[in-house]
Amino acid sequence: MLRSETNGEPDRTAAALTGLRHYQQADRNSGPAPAPILARVGRASVRDYGGQGPRILFVPSLINPPDVLDLDADRSLLRWLATQGLHPLLVDWDAPTDEEHDLTVAGHVETMLLPLIEAIGEPVALAGYCLGGTMALAAAALRPVTALALIASPWRFAAYPRKTRAALDELWKAGQPATDALGLLPMEVLQAAFWRLDPKRTIAKYEAHGRRAPEEPASQTFVRLEDWANDGPPLTRGAARELFIDMFTDDRPGQGMWQVAGQTIDPTALTMPVLEIASTTDHIVPASTTPGIGERLDLSLGHVGMIVGGRAKSSLWEPLAGWLSQATRPR
Repeated sequence: MLRSETNGEPDRTAAALTGLRHYQQADRNSGPAPAPILARVGRASVRDYGGQGPRILFVPSLINPPDVLDLDADRSLLRWLATQGLHPLLVDWDAPTDEEHDLTVAGHVETMLLPLIEAIGEPVALAGYCLGGTMALAAAALRPVTALALIASPWRFAAYPRKTRAALDELWKAGQPATDALGLLPMEVLQAAFWRLDPKRTIAKYEAHGRRAPEEPASQTFVRLEDWANDGPPLTRGAARELFIDMFTDDRPGQGMWQVAGQTIDPTALTMPVLEIASTTDHIVPASTTPGIGERLDLSLGHVGMIVGGRAKSSLWEPLAGWLSQATRPR
């Protein structure tokens, strides 16, 4: 990928390799301590970030840890929301057990997310990020929730560029034998999939990192984010098959054929307030792939930058807080 993206530009190649070396050799500081657990269902739990006001349950993707929503003292969407008259909660999926190899994405909703919503014991709003938004939408169709916010959440998978879908299909076919044997899809394969979704940005960010001094705050932020992006438990075999085949290949959600808990999920049938946040510069979840329901907020930030970037607070945090406060107001 480096050769392809920097062909004929040796200065860029050298800068990207320097960035890689700086990343590998960086000193690492631990992030904030995890918030306390409010409820648990099997391996999954709900972490409580406190605050006064309506409860908002954030549903992260199954891919990568939920840390991006609570990255550090200066870049924690959840801790900031707790100061804005809201009470944020966070689903922590944890790592699959040996008995869960065939658990699908829909199965995570059925056996973990829905019971966690019930265990909270009072009405909640849902806010889903990335694949977590896809799952939150399904949960909102199956349980009464006060509002639903979808942040860069894919639904119409056929809207991904044909080249991207073909590359992911190729990646899945290469990784399927090992996935079938292990019962799990390793994080390394998932990370390679993300690289294929946006190879230019992958190389460009390491190139930029290589041109900065390692002690710069921006360099330290880069290391924290890359550690998050490269971390996380494997995906179960069942969830991997559903993601790559049923979603990316067959577009079952977008075709109105995705079933969860025996019910076909129809986004247009939702009756609670819905906010859909998408970005015109997001290559991981292009704006064209989102469900296309409810109110819409369009950004021009990257998939991760919209959550933790320099413009995240004014572009996403503040509008999201305002909308959630209004949407969850008693009527």
